[in-house]
Amino acid sequence: MNLRILLLATSLACTGATGLALADNTNTALPVPYHYGMELHVKHVISMTEPSTEECKVVTAQMTFIDNQDKQENISYQKLSDACSYQN
Repeated sequence: MNLRILLLATSLACTGATGLALADNTNTALPVPYHYGMELHVKHVISMTEPSTEECKVVTAQMTFIDNQDKQENISYQKLSDACSYQN
């Protein structure tokens, strides 16, 4: 009986910790789509990512940066994939 209670308490604690870890999305804000003329005020670029592809096509890339007010921003934009640089 005591082992059953211990296993139940352990599983509930693990479930709660997993739920908190999944709910913590402070650094995973959805990127704002870039539109022509949008002012960015980039102070420092943190990362630039895009999906990898073997073919030359338009992909949605993301840029994470710090603006002039030291606030982290995340935008998405359309660009030709890196594969276009290597194809003739």
